[in-house]
Amino acid sequence: MSSLVVQSGRRLRGRLAGEPVGFLALIVVGAYALVACGVWLGWWGSEWSALAGPGWAAPSAEHWLGTNRLGQDILARALAATATAFEIGVLVAVVTTAIGGLAGGLSGYFSDGWPDEVLLWLMGTLDAIPFYLLVAALAFALHGHPWAMHLAMIATFWTTTARLVRAETQRIRRLPFIEAARVAGLLPRSIIVRHILPNTAHILLVQATLVFIAAIKVEVVLSFLGIGTQDSISWGVMIAEGAQDILAGQYGNFVVASLFLFGLVMAFSLFADQLQDSLDPRTQDSRWQPHG
Repeated sequence: MSSLVVQSGRRLRGRLAGEPVGFLALIVVGAYALVACGVWLGWWGSEWSALAGPGWAAPSAEHWLGTNRLGQDILARALAATATAFEIGVLVAVVTTAIGGLAGGLSGYFSDGWPDEVLLWLMGTLDAIPFYLLVAALAFALHGHPWAMHLAMIATFWTTTARLVRAETQRIRRLPFIEAARVAGLLPRSIIVRHILPNTAHILLVQATLVFIAAIKVEVVLSFLGIGTQDSISWGVMIAEGAQDILAGQYGNFVVASLFLFGLVMAFSLFADQLQDSLDPRTQDSRWQPHG
């Protein structure tokens, strides 16, 4: 496992060094992460809800990107919304990847038994429901709960990861080192956790990055519709406000939130592509061997 991670890390550094676009994307993602950390530490963005000036003030030395209808600083709100995006993206990505990995490992290892049948039925049921309709319905049903949106996304995002891990587990479980583990008397639980899941790390890491992006985009859509973020600021809330401001000829809220969202999603998508190329065994120059 450790040698696989080190090998993949070296390959990723090599690819980023030879791919200016991927390297620039990583820098942009790092800059967004620093902005989010600054908000959490109280360095900036903490006054996002304060009425700091006149309504719809033009950009100035005091308000670099102007103010909204209520006189709230647009830059402070955009910075605070960056922290909200990272909070939701990281939490949903980590929990979803963990659930999907464990479910996929269990389903793939027992692909001829009832655990696989139950999990396949559950995944098929969730996948049959229109995605945004299901997420919106769950978020609306849990309206008022601070974790409503998180739970809604976690409940729907794990299925893709589980399917990918299931397919990889079915391949890995036939390899000699898994047979040796069975002969040695290891329990299925130990085999899945210690031998199978570590060899699906390339899938889990890539899926985590994709879920991170998807969670941010879904949060923006739900917040725009009024069933997302309830007690904090997000780019979706700013875009919803901006849609009303446009009728009055004011574009600050809409443009700033859209650019912040576009920058993070585009940069993280490019970085995810590089990560997938580096971690996918099928793209390795040398033959990839599982680590038991």
